[in-house]
Amino acid sequence: RSEQQGLQVLSALDAAKTQWYHFTAIVVAGMGFFTDAYDLFCISLVTKLLGRIYYTDLSKPDPGTLPPGVAAAVNGVAFCGTLAGQLFFGWLGDKMGRKSVYGMTLILMVICSIGSGLSFAHTPKSVMATLCFFRFWLGFGIGGDYPLSATIMSEYANKKTRGAFIAAVFAMQGFGILAGGIVTLIISSAFRHRGRLRVAHHPHARGRSGAAHLLLADEDARDGALHRPRRQERQKLAAADMSKVLQVELEDETEKMDEMVSRGANDFGLFSPQFARRHGLHLVGTATTWFLLDIAFYSQNLFQKDIFTSINWIPKARTMSALDEVFRISRAQTLIALCGTVPGYWFTVFLIDVVGRFAIQLMGFFMMTVFMLGLAVPYHHWTTPGNQIGFVVMYAFTFFFANFGPNATTFVVPAEIFPARLRSTCHGISAAAGKAGAMIGAFGFLYAPQLPLRARRGQPAGVHVHLPGAGGQREVAGGDVRRGPGQRGPGTRRRRAAVHGLV
Repeated sequence: RSEQQGLQVLSALDAAKTQWYHFTAIVVAGMGFFTDAYDLFCISLVTKLLGRIYYTDLSKPDPGTLPPGVAAAVNGVAFCGTLAGQLFFGWLGDKMGRKSVYGMTLILMVICSIGSGLSFAHTPKSVMATLCFFRFWLGFGIGGDYPLSATIMSEYANKKTRGAFIAAVFAMQGFGILAGGIVTLIISSAFRHRGRLRVAHHPHARGRSGAAHLLLADEDARDGALHRPRRQERQKLAAADMSKVLQVELEDETEKMDEMVSRGANDFGLFSPQFARRHGLHLVGTATTWFLLDIAFYSQNLFQKDIFTSINWIPKARTMSALDEVFRISRAQTLIALCGTVPGYWFTVFLIDVVGRFAIQLMGFFMMTVFMLGLAVPYHHWTTPGNQIGFVVMYAFTFFFANFGPNATTFVVPAEIFPARLRSTCHGISAAAGKAGAMIGAFGFLYAPQLPLRARRGQPAGVHVHLPGAGGQREVAGGDVRRGPGQRGPGTRRRRAAVHGLV
């Protein structure tokens, strides 16, 4: 038989018309990405409340903020877990099957989401430690969702619309980001209109309130993704299942499959010379582009709140209560997501199979660079009164072209170009490289300003954010968290005052 002759079930999938099961697969696989984005990005809103509750110093006029080390840990620890999860579950998905491993990741996310919302302590150090612990394992589960969702959708889709279907799964990330802002808006508005936030007098209750309220919608969205059919280990049963789905008659091809395996022409491993020759450059390319993108993409998402304050679009924290501050930040982030982030994803969905992966990725990187240069070079112009709207519009365009560009294509391409038995592993390696870039964005832009040179110049040693990829560093946010030599850290009395001063 010819080397090019494939299994009938695979040919039927490639040639199948778009049917209802395609959309079902998009929604089921996409629910994981919806909650991934919700979990990863809502923390930027939670940290504002955590800083006020646990790190307020009444001897200073400004409300409390998380120290740089704590802020870096809370923001970045989930990325460390995600990187490890992408590598582990990507490999496991090729060994045990996509769907069974996918169920493991979703269960892990459910458990750790609950644990993150109920930090089991009341002192600042213990609350942050337990929060970081659960967020690491939450990220570990989220990491498995990346390669498994992409691979499942890639193998269910037909050839003609495969790119659009995989991109549609990833587009649920945009709805997760949007949902995080909307939930925060609703909750903060409800408490603001009540006129007073009633917090239980027991310190343990206060410790939980800061992080839990943004995770309310998290579990319901996962329920639909948990009920998945088990992977059919036998090829005969798989053919029978696909016969029902595709509504065509498929033969039992067990013998044919055994013959294809026995020939061993493509039976090479990840670290073999054959893989390096055929797919080595592909893997380097997908990993490198994902790494470079996520440095900018995640730093922009995590530090939006600081950027909006630095350009005076949002008032300084000292002029607002905690609820007013969270309301204004979530409103700004929701506006950016609605006008820039979400439309970018769906432009990719509708055009990726028309324009092509390479063209969209190249165009997205180019336009992101253009708009970031437009923000960074005349930065002081944007901070003057009356120019903030122009800044916000250009800032939204950076998100639009990130998602109508490399943020989507870096997810789609690894799910298509690698051999099936290594597809999940290679996608996990590519995604892990991206999370390494995200860690640079989360940790680097917090720690870089803490260099001794900055301290010697008399500049505050707080959090400073720099717009990435803009031909130069532009300071856009800061906060002093230093204490005098004999000054105590925030204690229970100061924390209690911060809680009662939320409104």
